[in-house]
Amino acid sequence: MKPVLRTQGLSKSYGSRPALIDVTLTVPAGRVVGLVGPNGAGKSTLLNLAAGMIAPTAGTIEVLGSRPAADAAQLARIGFVAQDTPVYAGLTVGDHLRMGRRLNPRWDDALAEGRVAQVGLDPAQKAGRLSGGQRAQLALTIAAAKRPELLIFDEPVASLDPLARRAFLQSLMEFVAELEVGVILSSHLLSDLERVCDHMIVLTGSRVQLTGDVEDLLATHYRLVAARGGLDALPPGVEVIHAEHTDRQSTLLVHDTVGAVPGLAADTEHLNLEDMILAYLTRAALGAVGARAPQTLEAQR
Repeated sequence: MKPVLRTQGLSKSYGSRPALIDVTLTVPAGRVVGLVGPNGAGKSTLLNLAAGMIAPTAGTIEVLGSRPAADAAQLARIGFVAQDTPVYAGLTVGDHLRMGRRLNPRWDDALAEGRVAQVGLDPAQKAGRLSGGQRAQLALTIAAAKRPELLIFDEPVASLDPLARRAFLQSLMEFVAELEVGVILSSHLLSDLERVCDHMIVLTGSRVQLTGDVEDLLATHYRLVAARGGLDALPPGVEVIHAEHTDRQSTLLVHDTVGAVPGLAADTEHLNLEDMILAYLTRAALGAVGARAPQTLEAQR
């Protein structure tokens, strides 16, 4: 199967301000992808490029093997929900479903009406009077009822309370199972991504810091603890992502690409997803000479 997303040297600038710089990545089919990074990292820009809302400044991007928004058929293959799960405040829930039916050739009435009933939405109620969680469920239903091959979400749960977030993510995973659809999900909330994602892209400073299947990434990232000086000479293929030192001991977070860590004279343990991602974000922040301090990425537990 073709990758759901493939980019090569992808860059996007707004005037003189770069939003994405030389992004090269491949996302295999059948993944639920978490896109994570601080505000201003380029997440929304990447998703808008994938949805065909904007065009790149340089490089190439393919979604489901074609140029984004190349034609009506390509648009029908993607369901996109922008930030704040936008809906039309003056239209009822039923109006949204009727509009979806008119605009989308593969619209699934049974799926849309069944989901609206399941989550307790009143078809006669105007969207402007729905709660944030209800609006998110409506936007998700409309996107899924298109019967797309890829669902793209830009911070869909950032403004929701914990119960509404959990309900949204549960609905999303039910759609993934029912439709066998790929997902790219941008979020600041690491606990949410850890719950549903099996592939990760970490963006910061407009560049990709890390990408890959979560299982593979966790298998190759470690925390090493040894006496001070005991980890000064690491073998080739072991990259230090973050280091902390006291007078007596050193703690390193590393990426081991050659399987050398088990042979080191150090206490070792695999990193969890939160620690791994935060290590890369910290490294990028410390390396941003003269940059404004990045906003804290929320890591809820």
